[in-house]
Amino acid sequence: MRLIDDTGKNIGIVPVEEALKLAREKELDLVEVSPNANPPVCKIMDYGKYKFQQKKKEKEAKKKQKVQHVKEIKFKLNIEDHDYKTKLKHIREFIQNGDKVRVWIWFRGRENVHPELGEKLANKIIQDSIDIADVEKKPVKEGRNMLFTLIPKRKK
Repeated sequence: MRLIDDTGKNIGIVPVEEALKLAREKELDLVEVSPNANPPVCKIMDYGKYKFQQKKKEKEAKKKQKVQHVKEIKFKLNIEDHDYKTKLKHIREFIQNGDKVRVWIWFRGRENVHPELGEKLANKIIQDSIDIADVEKKPVKEGRNMLFTLIPKRKK
């Protein structure tokens, strides 16, 4: 096996018994770092300290990770202008916070036979948020609803 000592110096290829002997002399552990390499790479180190540092790195990576939530906004087909602007403002806030937004357009009664009106409203919403959002899922009519999903624009 290829052996690396506790200071990071490459000792070279040594038998397993000799590597274990060196680790015991330094009162440290022999840890297999890369088992798939040819020959396998082992390192002399304090295994408890190594595990602690790995957990610490994982926590740091988790902290930096942004969790993306899916927010939902529902529109009726005959929405008033002020209500539309308020809901659009909420969509923009959600997108700027890095969340996805699922938009529902709700058809009631006889509105259900006019899907083109829903598409018109959906296109208006998409156009009004195109500067900060991309369409992840295009508008699709499902039963009495039309839905689509907006996601934050990717930085280039």
